[in-house]
Amino acid sequence: MKESGKKQGGAASSPCAACKLLRRRCSQDCVFAPYFPSHEPHKFANVHKVFGASNVNKMLQELPEHQREDAVSSMVYEANARVRDPVYGCVGAISSLQQQIDVLQTQLAVTQAEAVHLRVSHNASSSSLWNNNVNHNSPTNSDSPSSNIMDSQAKYFFEMDMVVVDHTSYADSMWSC
Repeated sequence: MKESGKKQGGAASSPCAACKLLRRRCSQDCVFAPYFPSHEPHKFANVHKVFGASNVNKMLQELPEHQREDAVSSMVYEANARVRDPVYGCVGAISSLQQQIDVLQTQLAVTQAEAVHLRVSHNASSSSLWNNNVNHNSPTNSDSPSSNIMDSQAKYFFEMDMVVVDHTSYADSMWSC
């Protein structure tokens, strides 16, 4: 027995949603029954309204059985989108989502740039305070611990420059689409 809406043996069960809407007898080999169960009549109603029962039947007959469920799922999605927006259908939904992605990518790029700017300005202000303290304590000793700290500060600033370059390359790749 296939899914609900099929007959088993001689006992009659309710027809599938397609056969119920089309007011016809649901046969044992009904192509609609596995995909449009009787408890989901709205599913087939929208598909029928947009594509027509004959076209859906042809599409399902031409597909191998393992692809039919995905095809029905796509048809139901497109039909529901067409009912909501008769002009654009799912293309309108995709366009709207793409616009949201563009806005969010712009906000992300601005936020990343602000974060890098804040890190650099914070480190620059910390470094200038540190330089003032180092100059007062030991200006001539290059092997002192303070000069080692300055070397690590310089290396850190170089790493920050690399971060800025990385963020720039991310932003460029974002807008190349």
